[in-house]
Amino acid sequence: MRRFEGKVALVTAAAQGIGRAVVRRIAAEGGAVVVTDLREDSAAALAEEIGAEHALGVKVDVTARADIDAAVAAAVERFGRLDLVVNNAGGCIVNSMPEDTSAEDWHRQLDFTLVSAARCIQAAIPHLVRTRGNVVTISSVNGIAAFGNVEYAAAKAGQIAMSQNYAARYGPLGVRFNVVAPGTVRTPNWDSQPDALEKLKPMYPLGRIGEPADIAAAVAFLGSDDAAWITGHTLPVEGGVMTGPSPLDLSPPDTLHKGF
Repeated sequence: MRRFEGKVALVTAAAQGIGRAVVRRIAAEGGAVVVTDLREDSAAALAEEIGAEHALGVKVDVTARADIDAAVAAAVERFGRLDLVVNNAGGCIVNSMPEDTSAEDWHRQLDFTLVSAARCIQAAIPHLVRTRGNVVTISSVNGIAAFGNVEYAAAKAGQIAMSQNYAARYGPLGVRFNVVAPGTVRTPNWDSQPDALEKLKPMYPLGRIGEPADIAAAVAFLGSDDAAWITGHTLPVEGGVMTGPSPLDLSPPDTLHKGF
């Protein structure tokens, strides 16, 4: 398939994991890709792997609007247009119990995961209106159901609500906004926990953990003209984990029951 022939995508946090798989999938389908990542060397290496004619590596800190503006400008200067933004940056950076999370940590989590996606959309939207392009944001099943990590879940849920509202606002101008909500995916974030993925496998009716390519396939569909009449949608890609109740014990500790 060559669904991205003549089109240009910008992918955040693209040097490894899901972002890397998305870049490779779009490039394989004929698209040009701006590979953005905080790790400049890694972004440049992936762009070089794809080829200078079809890829550009750019250092981007998604918490800095100036970096995002510069990346969007570089995309348009180099390739002449921008058709797709994939908001992949974001992650769980707060590990405290929710009743102990400071306001500062809440702000850090929301800024890194939710506000960063809004920055990318704001920077790209004038160009997406011109190309009748679209945005695909990588959220999580944590943003749909209770799987723990409260602050992260709230940020991911915010991405979904934001995308729905942008879809309604910019639909009349031909710009689409959709979301992919992965379950557990085998990425380098799990490298320090070699046994954790095996322990999580029983949660998934399909019997395995997700791979970055699974998510990239969903992004490629939603970001292409095959999904031309789909907007404001959240597509869970999660091996069936949402078919039943959460396997996690989310009840508060006994000490919190006192006084309720």
